[in-house]
Amino acid sequence: MQTLRLTNEQRQLIEPAWLARAEAVHRELRPQLASDYSAQMQGIFADGGEMVIAIDGEHVLGVAVFRQYRDTFSGTKFYVDDLVTTSQWRSQGVGKLLLDWLQQEALRRGATNFMLDSGTQRIDAHRFYHREGLVIASFNFRKPLQANS
Repeated sequence: MQTLRLTNEQRQLIEPAWLARAEAVHRELRPQLASDYSAQMQGIFADGGEMVIAIDGEHVLGVAVFRQYRDTFSGTKFYVDDLVTTSQWRSQGVGKLLLDWLQQEALRRGATNFMLDSGTQRIDAHRFYHREGLVIASFNFRKPLQANS
């Protein structure tokens, strides 16, 4: 089992064949992704996102989408948009492999904070994050917006 970057630091896709293989695993977390997965992810990359996957041979076991930016609250933030392990490989070290890689990458880039959001229903993921030393630092509030007609 190993990690493979699908984007470089300029956020350019460098492994398009692996992006196609990652789609099914990514949809386990985000079933609402657009039908043109590649185009949507290219847009995410253009907006600052990057991607790394966990693989075993030709199989994608896990996906992580991340970005780094600065804000007034937490300085240089390394933020994980998505972290998912395919269901049949959960609790077998895939999430830890990706989380460790992400944290090392954050340190290498000089980030001062490592952050992610996790849906309130994802109890098993929360146990994993706590076990790996992450703490709940704040609440994330959301309100869907609709344009007035």
